[in-house]
Amino acid sequence: MTSGGEESFVSHLIELRDRLLRIIIAVLLLFLVLFYWASDIYTLLAKPLLAALPSGGKMIATDVVGVFMVPVKVTLLVAFLIALPYVLYQVWAFVAPGLYSHEKRLVLPLVVTSSILFFCGMAFAYFVVFPSVFRFMAAIAPEGVAWMTDIEKYFSFVLTMFIAFGVTFETPVAVVVLVRLGVVTVEQLRQARPYVIVGAFVVGAVFTPPDVVSQLLLAIPVCLLYEGGILVSRLLAPKADGNPATIASSDLD
Repeated sequence: MTSGGEESFVSHLIELRDRLLRIIIAVLLLFLVLFYWASDIYTLLAKPLLAALPSGGKMIATDVVGVFMVPVKVTLLVAFLIALPYVLYQVWAFVAPGLYSHEKRLVLPLVVTSSILFFCGMAFAYFVVFPSVFRFMAAIAPEGVAWMTDIEKYFSFVLTMFIAFGVTFETPVAVVVLVRLGVVTVEQLRQARPYVIVGAFVVGAVFTPPDVVSQLLLAIPVCLLYEGGILVSRLLAPKADGNPATIASSDLD
């Protein structure tokens, strides 16, 4: 019993290592392909801020190697995002053997939906939030102050915002999964609505700049996405609201 358990644990570790190596190799290959356009990719990322800067305004680099390392980091981020569907597939493939068959059927829809929603969150931050925030900051800058930012700090800012909006846009997926697995019911989700609204504004206050506009631009989509998750969960309610134990026992591999 003990020997078998140890062998099983080691086999899981080996599989985890193999899947991590596949992810790393995929990201590195994409990074090498994109490396030639690293400067152009960073310029595209910086476009919302550059558009809001006063005429002639530029970004600065206070680190000696920043002009090289920051575009490299941005390119690596883009490579990871392109590989994200493959990364999510590897993650789900690792946990799939421990799932029931009715749970495995969720894998492909979850991978596709999660990837799309994460990209939608990042696109919303880039095209809607960034221009609004940067225009607001430029408007309130005191007279005589040259409003510029270091490229490293800008990268840290946009990375935080991308993660915040990408993760929060996964709200419908989280809601549907919880209902589908029988952890919560649609009625419980409805009852939790006031707490979710408060939590959305708390998250908006923590992860966005200290202005009302950006906080609303994060909190409002979270609330709407939560309602969308409830709506989709209600469509799945006949199957999801059943007894999870009964579903599991009758649907084993």
